[in-house]
Amino acid sequence: MYISSQYMPYMPPYNLRQNTSYIRILHASPNAPAVDVYANGNIIARNLFYRNFTAYLGVQPGTYNIKVFAAGTTQNPLIDTNIELPVSTIFTIAAIGKFPQVELLPVQDPVRPLIPGMVMLRFVNLSPDTPAINVMSSGGISLFENIAYRQISDYVPVLPGMHVFELYRSETGERILYVPNIVLLPNRFYTIYAIGLLQTQPFLQVLIPLDGNSYIQP
Repeated sequence: MYISSQYMPYMPPYNLRQNTSYIRILHASPNAPAVDVYANGNIIARNLFYRNFTAYLGVQPGTYNIKVFAAGTTQNPLIDTNIELPVSTIFTIAAIGKFPQVELLPVQDPVRPLIPGMVMLRFVNLSPDTPAINVMSSGGISLFENIAYRQISDYVPVLPGMHVFELYRSETGERILYVPNIVLLPNRFYTIYAIGLLQTQPFLQVLIPLDGNSYIQP
């Protein structure tokens, strides 16, 4: 099976401002339409399609009512929920699940030290019909094990350079996705997001964006 991978360009470092948090939105609901996203009544994402991220947005910490609508509409929200953003935090807010059972999953990008010269990599399973997943890298190195739907692994250090990733069913060992030719640059944080569906279209794939903790610094 083939992959789709998505990268965000490397950004120059800037400071995580006091009393500011940062969020970006990921549309990871495989059969949901393009969406508009509102926070406390203000639009923060417009016409966001499946597989796409917004840029990070600086916001005041606190509680936000998040409504997600089919793009171009403001009636009958697909999601209507509250999220809490603590002070000086960075989050990817993912819209997940098969339509119409969609929800938000906050994925924090923790601010932590890098290991100089290394890549920090983690895995998030956002595929609603895929069982727990193991992830292997080039040379049969085990990176992540038994990551179920909605689970977020810890970051692990890996060498920079060209990588091949393979996803396996944890229970059976069956390979379900082959991901070749992924270049990871040193001194960055990345997340492998598994999205899509195992059994039907849109099929299982990965997105590998640069995380905000790579360049938003305390």
